[in-house]
Amino acid sequence: MTVRDILLALASYPEPTPDASIDKALAFASLLNAQVTGLAFETELRLMRPSDLLTRVLVDVPAMAAEESARSKAHAARLMSCFEASATSQRVRHEARVEHCDAFGVAAALVEESKVHDLTVLPLQDAIGIEQWHAESVIFGSGRPVLLLPGPAHIRRSPSLDRITLAWDFSRPAARALADALPLMRQAGRVQIVMVENEKELPARRTPERLLEHLMINGVAGKFEVVDAAGRRASELLRDYLDTTDATMLVMGAFGHSRLREFVMGGTTRSMLDDPPLPVFLSH
Repeated sequence: MTVRDILLALASYPEPTPDASIDKALAFASLLNAQVTGLAFETELRLMRPSDLLTRVLVDVPAMAAEESARSKAHAARLMSCFEASATSQRVRHEARVEHCDAFGVAAALVEESKVHDLTVLPLQDAIGIEQWHAESVIFGSGRPVLLLPGPAHIRRSPSLDRITLAWDFSRPAARALADALPLMRQAGRVQIVMVENEKELPARRTPERLLEHLMINGVAGKFEVVDAAGRRASELLRDYLDTTDATMLVMGAFGHSRLREFVMGGTTRSMLDDPPLPVFLSH
């Protein structure tokens, strides 16, 4: 697979995607010479039937909902203007689209749209918000990889392919992430594979040499390193490792199991989704 068709999910509600995040997402697409579809939603807040007439009169809930819907519409228009200007400036092939959607239907709409793109880029805010919910839906529902971009306060430079780290544990999600990220790894200046031992029971595995041989056949020269958890959580250890090795991107499998048609995410996946320390490429 090559990454030639990217979906950039732009949030219009409750807070719009920061301009800086749009610039960085398009700079990343430029590295891959990919086309980008910038998609924003004019979200409508639909009310349940109000049973308390006094609440409607005193609070005027319908008016508040209309005001928030208009706010989303204005944000979507401005996002498209920023996206068009940035894409044109960076000479990125692009398409700008605005769709109308119920506020609670955005996640499902993103899942369906993601299915027909090679990669979905999801910029996050600095604080945990609705974007994490959207990202979780796309990761587990689309069958396609997702690149999470940290909020502006946490990402000071554009996503880079200079130093990619692959979190490896011989699991199915890790293998899926490896396959999906190969096009990026071929362009990487350095690929480091890290495995955390003694934190959980690892599946039966072949030797690391087989993984390195597979990468080499695919044009990727990687280095393998094993790190002992030593009583620490894998998420904490991984964050420290990324920092000390000056990684520019993390590739990892997204862990989760279905419970009553909802996904319960693994601890490391949840940690990286809620607070990514750098751009994180996730596959399930």
